[in-house]
Amino acid sequence: MAVIISGKEVSAKVRAEVKAECEQLKSKGVTPGLAVIIVGDDPASRVYVNNKKKACADVGFVSEEYALPAHTTQQELLSLIDKLNNKPEINGILCQLPLPKHLDEKAVINAISPLKDVDAFHPSNVGRIMIGDYHFLPCTPAGVMELIHSAGIEVSGKNCVVIGRSNIVGKPMAMLLLHENGTVTICHSKTKNLKEICSNADIIVAAVGRPEFVKDDMVKDGAVVLDVGINRDENGKLCGDVDFKAVEPKASYITPVPGGVGPMTIAMLMKNTLKAAKLQNNIE
Repeated sequence: MAVIISGKEVSAKVRAEVKAECEQLKSKGVTPGLAVIIVGDDPASRVYVNNKKKACADVGFVSEEYALPAHTTQQELLSLIDKLNNKPEINGILCQLPLPKHLDEKAVINAISPLKDVDAFHPSNVGRIMIGDYHFLPCTPAGVMELIHSAGIEVSGKNCVVIGRSNIVGKPMAMLLLHENGTVTICHSKTKNLKEICSNADIIVAAVGRPEFVKDDMVKDGAVVLDVGINRDENGKLCGDVDFKAVEPKASYITPVPGGVGPMTIAMLMKNTLKAAKLQNNIE
């Protein structure tokens, strides 16, 4: 039976550390500030934005929400970002994705100042992650690494398989494992012999976006399994990319869905915003 790594517990610890550091910053006259932009009325995006605002309140940050109508033009959105880039009391800017179809996500990401890009999506921040000299890490992969560290799992020398190659999770996840001397394979929809590759892995990170995609015959005994997926099964119940019931008896460590990687993402966003406030105010 696997040890279940609780994202709720680890994220609460990260948030408590951020809150304590925030108090220290306030004593120096600095209160971290996060601006969240949401365009349109996507219900999932609304839930995420509300959770981010709540997390800011919990750790003592100032948060500003900019809820724009779905018909907002590219120019209106870019001018808002420009205004926030130049607003000293805002240290982090986050534009909730996906955006309505008529808006250019790439241009929006590029418009956010790299020093305020607390999602770590800007090309210059992505480049810094590649060379291992970064200020910010994308929140979900950073959260996965925090869970690995919290469980005392050694990455160095391990065979690591990342299923999924998105810019937000898969690619940066592979780089973070590589930085800790893991031997990393990235798998995706065109990968041949996926089952064989996964069954040789010591650490599997599932970020494919398909309900219960990773079955027990893809996992070797004693593997560490980290599930990034958030899906709904045929009954509308929340589930991950891993068939938890089947895989849990074989794994040595596993993250649940919900309550695993999910809570970590927002905790790491708080950590990035704190770091941004320190960088912008030249505080070590």
